[in-house]
Amino acid sequence: MMRIFILASILAPSIAFTTHSHARLNKISVSSLLKSYIDSLETSDPSVDTSSAEEVPVKSGNIDFTPKEVRTPVDSTTPLKTNLLLLSAGSDRGQNLPTSQKLKALELINELEELNPNPNPLSESSSSSSLGTWELVYSSTQLFRSSPFFMAGRAVCSTEDEARQYDWFCDMHRGALAISTIGKVRQIISATRMTSEFEVKVGSVPFLSDFTPFAYSGGWPVTIEGTIVSSADITPCLDGTAWEIFMDTVEIKGSNIPGLRQILDAGVKLGSRDLGSFLETNVDSYTNPKPIFRTTYLDDQIRISRDQDNKVFVYGKISDETDASDYSGIMADLGVAKLLEGFNDAVIKYYI
Repeated sequence: MMRIFILASILAPSIAFTTHSHARLNKISVSSLLKSYIDSLETSDPSVDTSSAEEVPVKSGNIDFTPKEVRTPVDSTTPLKTNLLLLSAGSDRGQNLPTSQKLKALELINELEELNPNPNPLSESSSSSSLGTWELVYSSTQLFRSSPFFMAGRAVCSTEDEARQYDWFCDMHRGALAISTIGKVRQIISATRMTSEFEVKVGSVPFLSDFTPFAYSGGWPVTIEGTIVSSADITPCLDGTAWEIFMDTVEIKGSNIPGLRQILDAGVKLGSRDLGSFLETNVDSYTNPKPIFRTTYLDDQIRISRDQDNKVFVYGKISDETDASDYSGIMADLGVAKLLEGFNDAVIKYYI
């Protein structure tokens, strides 16, 4: 049954991903998130008593290193979160970590989970803390598996053998997209809805020497961009520690491919529920998957979630916004206008 879902439900958007989807790429903001997080720790906190701090003069030559203020840690989670973000910032959200460092990240995550200030983070009394826009800053698996679409694909697997096949498929899917660069990966959470945004950028013309007699070591600076947007309904479950996810639609937004952009903006999308209903009608043993996505740590800065295989996704909260991103401002010109503008500013310098 898992093979039916993969062939009919996964491969179709995967093809669209490699050929049409691709998002405007912004520099990964893990580093900036880390900086703002550390800055927030340095902001004066009236709850911290520094009146008893003693100044110990330390001088070297004419430079006075006397401490002006001695601060205690905000709480015991501060060094854990800082160290986790440091690991993430230097490894493309954990994708390039060696095994030893992945184990270190997992140790930090386990310690944070033990200190979870919200044991029932998605219950009615605490659920508002989870609302907003969350950016993926660390993952123990492929980044795209944070999408409800891929979680639904995994939920179709009913045996360990099928689960291993699905893991292999995800490895191959990422390998096929090795020439692409993954930009920001977000989850936007409202009271009843999860929207996953996966921004990607890929070179549209690989090598100049393929088309001209000139030798050239790289491709043209023209790129395909777009964002794969997956939307699902979410319902709190397991005593407010998890969401039950009911996958809805997959669409491509912000494509910069002329012509295709207009078609996509007209409302072209994959309705996974319609596909699921078709399979339910024609395959006796099939039911629409509703994966469980647990929240194991939640505060006003960090959310840690785990899928059904305990794969870990760490998010940093960037805003309280619960509406999906607006990609209407992206021009459908393959980035040519931006390329020409940059060439003029750097070389020609001709202005009207």
